[in-house]
Order: sequence, then structure tokens, then C-alpha cells
Amino acid sequence: MSGPGNQAININSVVARHANLEITNHGSDWYYAICSLMGASTIVFMALSFRRPQEDRIFHYITAGITAVACIAYYAMGSNLGQVPIQVEWVRPTRSWVRSAGTREVFYARYIDWVITTPLLLLDLLLTAGVPTPTILVTLLADEIMIVTGLLGALTQTRFKWGFWSFGTTALFFIAYELVFDARRHAQALGGDAKKTFMLCGILLLFIWFLYPICWGLSEGGNVIHPDGEAVFYGVLDVMSKPVFGLLLIWGHRNLRSSQLGLRIRNRSHMASEKYPGGAPGVQPEGPGANVGGTTTGAEQPTARQTNV
Repeated sequence: MSGPGNQAININSVVARHANLEITNHGSDWYYAICSLMGASTIVFMALSFRRPQEDRIFHYITAGITAVACIAYYAMGSNLGQVPIQVEWVRPTRSWVRSAGTREVFYARYIDWVITTPLLLLDLLLTAGVPTPTILVTLLADEIMIVTGLLGALTQTRFKWGFWSFGTTALFFIAYELVFDARRHAQALGGDAKKTFMLCGILLLFIWFLYPICWGLSEGGNVIHPDGEAVFYGVLDVMSKPVFGLLLIWGHRNLRSSQLGLRIRNRSHMASEKYPGGAPGVQPEGPGANVGGTTTGAEQPTARQTNV
């Protein structure tokens, strides 16, 4: 079928199986709008990174990676791809939003996005606070458990899906504990901009993340809201926790150096200049064409000076 406007759902209707209850063109338009916002945010974060030395770009790169992955995921969902129909636990025939749909589409593309981006969001925060590596690793593991159990629950047709929801929510509480107590203590020890940035971004992220289980319960879990409503709910949360979070984080790091956070990031050009103050062996300080014919006995040898870049 062809015609004006967004035809993604019609064109991709032949791809895989589809559920009785799925997004409409309104939901597809919304997903594409978020896709564009994520893509534009990626370009902004990468452009801002060029204003910093290479060793101080790690937060720009992580944040740009988050929005880049989200951009791809939202492109897939806007195209009504990366989904699978799942038999709903509650049909709810009296609700006009979901009607008597037997199956509901679940976007596994969303969880592929989250399993990559949510650890990166935590990494942004934990590195800002100067948290030790073992604490970072166990917090990221809890995050992966949270996302994987959410996907398993969304793909489960029976009431046992709520067991997976409970596992994921428990992992979320563990993450909150690490941020509120352990990471905050390290951020307070650093003080200054690091502490302010961690507190601002940490409070925002925790508030937004505790809304995700509610959205899950209303959509994949309880089949209460239409997939278009699910798209709006998740889309707003993702915008707040990715582009908005990223802008606040990058702004907070504008006067911070990686070394102030205990990060030892090697710049190989600086390492070479420190190892060979007079230049690399076999190359004359004046340039490759100097003293080609050799030196005269007793003549004064040129001395190299180290240049600080």
C-alpha cells in the first residue's frame, strides 16, 4: 500500500508475525520523532567532545554512544520492526484502549537498547563519583540482571512474568542503594563540580528509573494501556534519561579533568614526548634532512629542546 505520510507500518506488515494489538501510525510517528532527537543529541555530544583534550573526552563518547544506540532502536520501533507478538495475560475486553486483543506486540529492540545503554548511563555516574572498579562492576551486573529479567517477563504469557518483574525491581533497588550511599560518599570526598554533577544527574536518573517498572506494569505486564500510550510513556522516560541526562552531565564536566576523578587515561602522543624528550631515535632535532653528510670533529653538536604542547 502506498500513499502520503508515514507508510512504515503498512510496508513492514509483511515482515514476521504481528500482534492483534500494535502501534498505529501515531505511535510510529512518535518513535521516529524520538529517533531524530536521539540522533541530533549524538551529533551535539560528539561536536562538544572536540572542544576538550582527547584524554578528557570519555564522558562525551560514552554519552554519545548512549544516544546513538537509542537512535537505532527507535528507528526499528518506528518501523514496527524488532517486535514479537505475545499472548496477553489479561485480555480486558471492557477497556477501549486495548479492546479484546489476544496478543500484544513486545519490542525486544527496546531491551537490546537498554542492555547496552543503561550500563553506560551508570558508568557515566560512577566514574564521575570516582567509585572503585569492583563497585562499578557489581553495579553494572545488577543493571544487566534488571534489563534481562524485564525482557524475560515481557516475553512470558502467564502470571509468572511478575516473578521476573520482582527480580528486576530488586536489582533496581540494589542499584539505587549503591548510588545513594556508596557512590554519593565517594562524590562527597571529591567535592566541587564532581559532587554537584553526580548529585544532579544521580537524582534525575533514579527518579526516572523508578518510573520504568510502573510503565512496564501498565504495558507489557498488565496490558492496561495501548501500545501508542506505551510509546509515549517510554519515550518521555528515555528522553529524560538520555539526552537531558547527557546534557546535564556534559555541562557539569565542562571544568573537570579526568585526572581529577582518579581516571588515568593515556595519551600516547604525550607518552612518546616524555619517553623521547629529544624526539624519536634516529631522527635529528632539526628535521630529517639535517646533517646528512655527517658532523665535523670538534663541531658543536645541536641540542634538542623539549616542547610542551
